[in-house]
Amino acid sequence: MARGRQQPSEPSDFEKQRLANIAERDALLKKLTQEAQQAGLYSNAPSAGTQHGQKRTSKPKGPPAKRVKKEAVEVVPRRTSSRLAGIQADSEVARQKAEVQYEQQREVERQKRQRVTGDLNFATDGTGLIGTDVILKGVAKPYERTFDEQDVRATTDKDLKALREKMSALALWDQWEPNRIKITPERIYTMAFHPTTSKPIVFAGDKLGTLGIVDASQQGGTNVKEEEAGDDDEEAQEEAQSDPQITHIKPHTRTITAMHSHPSKPQTLYTSSYDSSIRATDLSKSVAVEVYGPSDREEDEPISGVDMSATDPHTLYFTTLNGAFGRHDTRQPPSACELFQLSEKKIGGFSLHPLLPHYVATASLDRYMRLWDLRKVTKKLPTLVGEHESRLSVSHAAFNTAGQVATTSYDDTIKIHSFGVGKHAKKGAQALEGMSSWAAGFQLEEEAMKPEVVVRHNNQTGRWTTILKPRWQTYPEDDIQKLVVGNMNRFVDVYAANGDQLAQLGGEGITAVPAVAVFHSSKAWIAGGTSSGKLCLWM
Repeated sequence: MARGRQQPSEPSDFEKQRLANIAERDALLKKLTQEAQQAGLYSNAPSAGTQHGQKRTSKPKGPPAKRVKKEAVEVVPRRTSSRLAGIQADSEVARQKAEVQYEQQREVERQKRQRVTGDLNFATDGTGLIGTDVILKGVAKPYERTFDEQDVRATTDKDLKALREKMSALALWDQWEPNRIKITPERIYTMAFHPTTSKPIVFAGDKLGTLGIVDASQQGGTNVKEEEAGDDDEEAQEEAQSDPQITHIKPHTRTITAMHSHPSKPQTLYTSSYDSSIRATDLSKSVAVEVYGPSDREEDEPISGVDMSATDPHTLYFTTLNGAFGRHDTRQPPSACELFQLSEKKIGGFSLHPLLPHYVATASLDRYMRLWDLRKVTKKLPTLVGEHESRLSVSHAAFNTAGQVATTSYDDTIKIHSFGVGKHAKKGAQALEGMSSWAAGFQLEEEAMKPEVVVRHNNQTGRWTTILKPRWQTYPEDDIQKLVVGNMNRFVDVYAANGDQLAQLGGEGITAVPAVAVFHSSKAWIAGGTSSGKLCLWM
């Protein structure tokens, strides 16, 4: 007998409730989805053709979006638990607490960058920074040379050849390789030699206000006995060699931009900084005293350079990134300082004539090298003797004792201006008498301001290398005017005043551009400083 079709059973109460819950849930989700789409919270669901691993139609790529420079993120105070402190959430007390913490953190960050006005004592045991006996005694292509031994051998002029041989014979300090001599923690911005001739003492200032001091008469020590170390242990010996003794102090809170030692005060080093101050560091007492700073401690007046007259130990001359030139008697309060607005843009470097300090040469971002006479001031400005415009900004203007000014510029030139004086005058031009004969208010013609010497030189330092600046040897023993300047191929170039290259100094262990280069005032000692704070020293 065939079995008949069974009638469907009546769903249970539980099953009815389950189906009702599902229907109610689906209706609620559909309603929420519609409301969200109407509010624009999200777009419609993707089509089925783009799901389950099916290949989507690729869109043509447009040009990449331009990178937007991120603004500096302001430091916020660390979060603390209000519950543990017994403060009710969302209360007025909690809001006030957050505001107080925020303001306190901002004040801490501001004070870190503010200049210190008091005297700074760096002595921990009463000793000086250097010995008193010394103070009182008076587009880059790394390693590709543009001047070498073949150029020296090919020189036909006997005097020039002898000078080139002498300068090219300078060798790196043999006690340590440059990559072991970290004279400052950060990038070097300025360097100087102590004027003593008994031994080389080098100063370097970095971007965070640290002053490094190295006595280059010290001998390299080692912790490995020579008889115990074989020929195969050179690396072990190098690792065991002790690092040179370097003194670090921090007279400033921001970049140290320039240094100067006055001949009448060899125990004092003057330093200028972007923290708006000039300090005099007593090397025998290890104390740094602020000798100039704006009367208003909140005023931001970054100082780009400092210089002094050899005959006046009390007057400071300086320039600022605001385009001002200052003259300050250290015996007077800061409010008595004379300020002259010489440029609308920053003055990157300046110098006084070593023998006629009333003449000042300035180099500024507005592409001008200008010569000023401080003897005659009219309309709150010294007399403008003359000016010369370059194609791009001028980085520095350096005077030598012969009255010549050397400049570096971003137009990739080193220019030497003699102002048409004597034998340095251009051919066919009438020679002028020496600067010492110029009366107060004397002004030069435009032709006389043009450089007599122009040397092609790569000055494109980029962002991470200190700007290249020429530095003369102040009082050369051989009476031959010479200048040094960093080379982007990791050398230091030496030039004569007529533009002849005398040497290109390099050596093993130089792993960065010695962008900051300086001559000793009289000895044939040359120092270079890198962006990593390393010292290169040729003697």
